[in-house]
Amino acid sequence: HQPGVQVIKGIPYATPPLGELRWQPPQAAKAWQQTYQATTFGPACWQPTGYEEFVWSRDNFAVSEDCLYLNIWTSDTAANQPVIVWFHGGAHTGGKAHELIFDGANLAAQGVVLVSVNYRLGPLGFLAHPRLAQMSSHNSSGNYGLLDKIAALNWVRDNIGQFGGNPANVTIMGQSAGAQSVCALMASPLARHLFHKAIGQSGSCFSLYATTTSTIDTNGHIRGARLAARIQATTRANNFSAPDFSARNFSALYKASPEEIWQAALDTEWPKASRITIDGWVLPDKPEQIFAQGRQARVPVLVGSVANESYRLFAPVDLDADTLGQTLAAQLGAEFVTPLLDLYAEQLKHSPSEVLHAIQADAGITLAVRRWAKFQADLGLPSFVYFMDHTPPAFRLYVPANPNLALPGGPDSAGAYHSSDLAYVFANTQRVGHGWRSDDHQLARTISAYWINFAANADPNPKPKPKPNNNNMPPWLPYQSTTHATLRLGADIHTVPGVRPAKLALLEQILW
Repeated sequence: HQPGVQVIKGIPYATPPLGELRWQPPQAAKAWQQTYQATTFGPACWQPTGYEEFVWSRDNFAVSEDCLYLNIWTSDTAANQPVIVWFHGGAHTGGKAHELIFDGANLAAQGVVLVSVNYRLGPLGFLAHPRLAQMSSHNSSGNYGLLDKIAALNWVRDNIGQFGGNPANVTIMGQSAGAQSVCALMASPLARHLFHKAIGQSGSCFSLYATTTSTIDTNGHIRGARLAARIQATTRANNFSAPDFSARNFSALYKASPEEIWQAALDTEWPKASRITIDGWVLPDKPEQIFAQGRQARVPVLVGSVANESYRLFAPVDLDADTLGQTLAAQLGAEFVTPLLDLYAEQLKHSPSEVLHAIQADAGITLAVRRWAKFQADLGLPSFVYFMDHTPPAFRLYVPANPNLALPGGPDSAGAYHSSDLAYVFANTQRVGHGWRSDDHQLARTISAYWINFAANADPNPKPKPKPNNNNMPPWLPYQSTTHATLRLGADIHTVPGVRPAKLALLEQILW
């Protein structure tokens, strides 16, 4: 769709993690002598497919454990262009790099090399278990999906120059779980010096994490042992609810199919807690602690959120007013219940559950990404925060052949929903969805240009002579903890002194 842009599909960046390499750090891809036909995207990493889930619905597509492939879009293989490495979202249990909405042709046409990466998902990518830790020379287990991303970044460092990319100017970018990964990679000593800037959209790594010392609900080893015991229960009679830390029948995990492993994960509620684990190697401490101590990657960041992150993102909860008050008191403190209900009175008009969802989204996403920027700004690094309240038409993001999504209130009734910024960032409003207006296409040109400028120069603002399509780009002031400068992406684009100031100030007081 873009003259002069080449797409190189399905390049293996690691050995297929099959057999005894299941639940092992990725191994270097084997070299080949013959011409490699990079004309087909590799399969998505194994995940459930074919389900309806609001805008994130999936059709049926090829999945496999042999999935460690990346894709490259470039307009000039002889140039020395900035590189963006994209990590998709999907709760670390779903998604793939080669969705049409992530097509990198329109970004590559503007002077960057775009790399998209598949990485292991679900328990195949994030299972922590004491036996796996014993087998590791680092006494580590879990985080294989993060290790895949690090392997891809090593591949980019070593090879991207052959495709017109500058290995000394790499930006990692992700949304939702992808943003959580970007943040976690900033906290990981294993990823240090493999990237030079970071973009995080609607996610961070400042939340509850599985560890090996926490309570039974969050302890990664206990959760993994429960899952393993459930797999063992399919081959011999035992009580799978009791975690089994021994090596007994551990081989059953390797013999189990991905479908059986996922079913065991559902049976033991494994996906309900964090997939990422504080393992002592990939993540030596909680990311929040690493950032607070200034031990993270010292790179510029561009981070932000959208106005309606909570819409259908969290499972609907039927709360009455009394239960809402009790929940808020237990989670945030009884003395804050009345002030919170006063601030969220508009949501309370709809339902008590909407109040809880809105607070969770404001605290877990909007405030968290602002804090991410603050950590970097306090180190003197360029930091930029955005907030998108422009309302796009809601559609099935990942089913381009059938994007229609019937909402009772119409396609605009979801507001700026979680993931609604994706088509704009990739400048693909002409390629996916339906019901777009001219202002949507203009906003896509503006947002993608800001992002590309940041990847090139650690500053989203255009140079004195912007490209012709870089119009409508008001100044984006850098974030400072004293000003909370935030670029508001709406009908009118302008920098404001923070968004939802009273709500975020109270949540910040409660949480930090």
